[in-house]
Amino acid sequence: MDYVKEWKLSSLTAIFGSSEEDSPDNEKLLHLYWNRNALKKEFAGLRNEQFRLKEKIRQQEGVSAGLQQKLDHMENLLLDPEWSRSVAVFYQLRAVALQCEGKLARFAERIKQQHERKQNDKLLASWNEIRAKDSAPLKMEILERRDAIQCLEDQSQSDRRQLRELNGLFRFFKRRSLRSNIAERADRIQVAKLEEAALKAQLDDVKSRTPPDTMGLDTRAKRSVNFMILAYTQHLYLQIGDRTLVGLVKESRDKSVGSVNYGSEKECAELLKLVPGCIAAIDGESNFAEALQKRAKLISEKAQFYKEDDAVPVPGTVSTLLEIDADGQVHESDVNLLGDNYWRIAATLSR
Repeated sequence: MDYVKEWKLSSLTAIFGSSEEDSPDNEKLLHLYWNRNALKKEFAGLRNEQFRLKEKIRQQEGVSAGLQQKLDHMENLLLDPEWSRSVAVFYQLRAVALQCEGKLARFAERIKQQHERKQNDKLLASWNEIRAKDSAPLKMEILERRDAIQCLEDQSQSDRRQLRELNGLFRFFKRRSLRSNIAERADRIQVAKLEEAALKAQLDDVKSRTPPDTMGLDTRAKRSVNFMILAYTQHLYLQIGDRTLVGLVKESRDKSVGSVNYGSEKECAELLKLVPGCIAAIDGESNFAEALQKRAKLISEKAQFYKEDDAVPVPGTVSTLLEIDADGQVHESDVNLLGDNYWRIAATLSR
C-alpha cells in the first residue's frame, strides 16, 4: 500500500509540479484528490446499502401482498353465510390439532431431556469413578508420608530430650551420636515433606480435572426416545376417539381455510359441539404411563430401519395403531401416523 501511495504521489507531483512556490497549491490539490477517493468509496457503500434496502422492501411488499390476499379471501368467506359456518368449524378443528401438536412437542422435549440427563449422569459417574480410582493411591501415599514424618519427628524429639538430660562424661560421649541422629532425621523429614508436597500437587491435578462435555444421544437412545414419541402420538389419536373426526382435525392443518366445506348449518353445529369434548379428552387423562411404555415396547418390536445408524424407523413398519384396554388387551388397526405426519411428529423425532 505504501508503494502504491508513493507511486500515486510521484505521479501527482509530476502533474502538478514540485516547485517551492507552488507547494501550498499542490498540497491543496493532493488533499482534494484523497478526499475525492474517500467520497467515491463512501458513495459506493451507500449505493450498495440502497440496493440491499430496496430488495428488502420488495420482499416485505411481497409478504404484505400475500397477507392482504389471505385477508381478502377470509373476508369474502365470512361474508358468505354458507362459508362462514365452515370457517368457524375449520379454525375450531385447527385448535384441536394445535393442541395435539403442542402437547406432542412438549412431551418429546421432556423425554429427550430425561434421556440426555440419564446418559450424562452415567458418563459423569464413570468419570468420577476413574478420578476416585486415580486419587486413591495418591491419598494413601500422602498418609504414609505423614506417618513417616510424624514418626521421625517423635524420634527426634526423644533424642533432644535425652540430649538435655545427659550429664557428666556420659553426655560427652553420647552427645555426638544423638546430634548426628537428629541431623539425619531432619534431612529425612525435609525429603518426606517435599515428597508429600509433590503428591498433594498430583492429587490437586486429579481433583481439578475438567468434567467431560455433555454428549448427544447415541442411536440406541434416540430410537428409544422416538418409540415413546410414536406411542404418545397414538395416545393423542386415540383420545380424540372418532376416526372421522381425527381425520377432519388433521385436515385442518394440511389444507387452507376455504378449501373444505363442512356442510349445512346443522352439520357444522354438530361438529362444533364435539370440539370441547376433544380438548377435554386430550387434556384430561393422566394415568397412561404404563400403557405408553407397553405401546412403545410393542412398536419397537416391529420397527425396522433403512440403515443401522438410523434413529427414525421406516413408517410402514410402525403403522399399526395399538389400543390397550383396561384389561391390558391390545387391539390393532392400521393407521400410518408417522407416514402421514400426524401432529407434526416428523419435527419432534430425534435424528
